[in-house]
Amino acid sequence: MELRKPKIGLLGLMTEGYEDVFPGIIERQTRYAQEIADTLSPVADIQFAGPGLNRVRIEEIMAQYNAEKLDGVLIVLLAYSQGAYLTRALENNRLPIAMAVVQPDQEVLDDWEELDLTVNQGIHGAQDNANVIVRGGFKCQFFAGNRHEEGFVRFVEDFGKACYARSRLKNMRTAVFSRMCGMGDILSDDLALLRKIGPESCHDTIGSVVTRMDQVSKEEINAQIKLDHERFDVDPKLSYESHAIAVREYFGFKRYLEEKRYDAFTAHFDQFADDGRWRQLPLYAASNLMAEGYGYAAEGDVMCASMVSAAHALGNNDANFTEMYSMDFVKQAIIFCHAGEGNWATCRSDMRPRLIDRYLGEGGLENPPTPIFTPQYGPATLTSLVAVEGNRFRLVLAKGEILPKSDLKRCEMPYFFWVPETGIQNCVEGWLRNAGTHHEVINIGDVSRRWKMLADMLDIEFVEV
Repeated sequence: MELRKPKIGLLGLMTEGYEDVFPGIIERQTRYAQEIADTLSPVADIQFAGPGLNRVRIEEIMAQYNAEKLDGVLIVLLAYSQGAYLTRALENNRLPIAMAVVQPDQEVLDDWEELDLTVNQGIHGAQDNANVIVRGGFKCQFFAGNRHEEGFVRFVEDFGKACYARSRLKNMRTAVFSRMCGMGDILSDDLALLRKIGPESCHDTIGSVVTRMDQVSKEEINAQIKLDHERFDVDPKLSYESHAIAVREYFGFKRYLEEKRYDAFTAHFDQFADDGRWRQLPLYAASNLMAEGYGYAAEGDVMCASMVSAAHALGNNDANFTEMYSMDFVKQAIIFCHAGEGNWATCRSDMRPRLIDRYLGEGGLENPPTPIFTPQYGPATLTSLVAVEGNRFRLVLAKGEILPKSDLKRCEMPYFFWVPETGIQNCVEGWLRNAGTHHEVINIGDVSRRWKMLADMLDIEFVEV
């Protein structure tokens, strides 16, 4: 699951009538638009189809960007442009939009002429167009600032990442291997999820993975075990046989996901014991696949598995599936962990992840090799997608910080301590009050603006606790 740059169309607007008054102004402002595209190239693949000089051309450009299936559109005023000319283009548009109020020059100089004022007057054209956007009910992200400062690039990066995550969700297929009975907060209407959020829930039997496990060769297993010894501090007690079983399970899932073109998967652990052909729970497989950019969640939680995949796109394949376990009022932190699945690629940079021979009573199978690590400490963003009712969904978000503590003696699961920005009480009570689920997604870093933009693009409720 390789990440790519977001594909963003630049819609530069100006009225064609200026050319009669200021010959060469269109060419001049076209070069300015290209400068903007070049500035943004480190964070997005910017496509510029030339300036939108009139209603017909604006509609043509927007239709082109939609036909090319870009991720989003960034609107910039190159001079004044009539807002009403944007109406039909947006009515036929299916891509997220943003508007940035920037200008060629960052200071009004004493010797400015009318031409200088004209090429820098995008602000009131933006107001006209923004008025049309808001009155028309079109979702839009807004920015105003100096195009040479970091804030402009960061805004477009956040917008682009949110657009890319939306594109991934809208094309997503998530494999579902059963669901845990009685677990209420993972239940949703699969059709509502498809229509409103994007992922298609594809229910299958675990035998589809077993078939592919049987095709894994000993050479592939040995090569993977060798790679694991390079990546992990491997427990001396971990036998070759146990390690080989985990590798075979991993390749079985990987081939299944690749062949079926799935972006995420979720499985209920009872399936593996009941099937009779599994000797371990596939914790190693889930951890490796998350590290490769796939979405994952336990117990048949298709919503959380899909959002882990979206979180990978919002960040840099740095998402983790996790759960709140206990409150620590001394550290003012919450400890997070799960049965043993975790994106080990997020392991803190000053430590190596371990791969241990680990007893696990859950599932009643043999010891599953388990990656043990704590993620990179520092800012981290926690989210949960809530199926409220019918087509109504809510994204609950909390910002906080992962602590460097990594010395629990007997915790044989990936874990971390996280300090909520609003405090334990406010965070947990807010989570409960807004029906936040017990399966959660966490990103390394503060990506809250990206999640908020994504929620707006999907037209779902956003709550920060």
